[in-house]
Amino acid sequence: MAEEAVLGYLEKNEEISDSGKFAEEKGISHDEIVNVIKSLNGFRLVDAQDIKRERWMLTQEGDMYAKDGSPEVQLFLAVPPEGITREKLQEKVEPSIYKIGCTQAIKNKWIEMGKLEVSRKVLLSENFAIELKSDLLYFPVECFTEDVQHVDDRVRDLLIQIQNGYSVKKGPEYISKRKKVATDLTRENLQRDDWKEIEFKEYNFLAKGQPTECGCLHPLLKAFGNGKVMQPTTHLLTVASHLTYLPFHGILRKFEEMPTNNFVESSFWNFDALFQPQQHPARDSHDTFFLKEPSTTRSLPEDYVERVKRVHESGGYGSRGYGYEWKREEANKNLLRTHTTAVSSRMLYALAQFSMYGMSREECSCDLGPFAPKRYYSIDRVFRNEAVDRTHLAEFHHIEGLICDCGLTLGHLIGVLHDFFSRLGMSKLKFKPAFNPYTEPSMEIFSYHEGLQKWVEIGNSGMFRPEMLLPMGLPEDVQVIAWGVSLERPTMILYGIDNIRDLFGHKVDLSLIKRNPICRLGL
Repeated sequence: MAEEAVLGYLEKNEEISDSGKFAEEKGISHDEIVNVIKSLNGFRLVDAQDIKRERWMLTQEGDMYAKDGSPEVQLFLAVPPEGITREKLQEKVEPSIYKIGCTQAIKNKWIEMGKLEVSRKVLLSENFAIELKSDLLYFPVECFTEDVQHVDDRVRDLLIQIQNGYSVKKGPEYISKRKKVATDLTRENLQRDDWKEIEFKEYNFLAKGQPTECGCLHPLLKAFGNGKVMQPTTHLLTVASHLTYLPFHGILRKFEEMPTNNFVESSFWNFDALFQPQQHPARDSHDTFFLKEPSTTRSLPEDYVERVKRVHESGGYGSRGYGYEWKREEANKNLLRTHTTAVSSRMLYALAQFSMYGMSREECSCDLGPFAPKRYYSIDRVFRNEAVDRTHLAEFHHIEGLICDCGLTLGHLIGVLHDFFSRLGMSKLKFKPAFNPYTEPSMEIFSYHEGLQKWVEIGNSGMFRPEMLLPMGLPEDVQVIAWGVSLERPTMILYGIDNIRDLFGHKVDLSLIKRNPICRLGL
């Protein structure tokens, strides 16, 4: 109907000067007329030009105020000359009218709000009562911008801009009635043999097809995969018979993945085996999630537990220990692991047992005893009782790596970290001395976040202390360099995300999965 009206009018007239007035004359929705004009203009049946003059009309709220008066006028008229209680006044007017009207009427000094009663401060006059009401009542149905410029500010807030219209003329392909073009050649067309007379719609070879629905990887999964395939390639160092450092001459010994399938861990493996004292703040309930059921572990290696107890209480291996009474019941408590270093402690203990009882001297690569160098890594979830903010979560993923060999130094650790993070696309690194109960020396790792415009801590690193390694049964000249980093924070840096809750958790926008890059080139 709208298309016939437009084409039919142009057949007898040169131009539709204003689509808005045309729609009003024909009794057709202006939006419907605009849609038809755009369609006809696309096929060059008409030439349409925007009408730049802005038009304004009263909003629904403005219409209501034009009829009943502004909120302050309605409120003032609801207050009788003898006054009224607040409760009764609230019953007489709408809540929105009461809220807005009170503020404006008090500002205009029309009423006085007592503790219990509301009273008038001015006398009622006919002109005063309909002051704003008349302004809106005689406001034109539509007006242009130059008219609005002279309107009172209170009235202007009750106006809404009307959508611009079009002026329309005949186009180069104008016809009084548009033919319906076919989009498909059907079986019926072939059977009736009328396909020769049918006008088909032209193909637009530049048009985009329907988006293909397919599965997409979350940025964390991509970073997870990169963490597995981009383990450091810095060569392990061994000690030759003459105690000089020699690399493995290009032989890249692969990292072995540690089993991290137990979210629940005992305090012994999570803390005590790491030479972390039982009075350490990290072992408090406000930092760690302890289990109610089962609350304690069932079994621990008793001989190893005894050595750990001794080094905590009185020291050994060149250490004075902590000098306190170590309690078995604290070590037995179950918790949600706070780091995957608990898994590292299990693996190193197992490695020490294998070295002592499972290998011959000829099988090991180190001349100092039955020991085989190892590289371990893990990527899995850990839990901390932390306040959630834009860079912290109570549940996140932890990447951990360690190299166990003879003659390792802090320089090797720094080189490994530079190699590891450069392969993830992070070359801006800083290291800061730190304290950890189970590493000495220790370093915090920082990377520059372009989105936050600051250095962000992404992990910790260091060399495991003798008080941790020697009770396990590892040889004295074996060192372990280790590092642990959050998976979320490097991913935030790589993908320009400035709030960790947008990356992991229940508030994640699933469209993020489709918007992020398929891959990162040049790493």
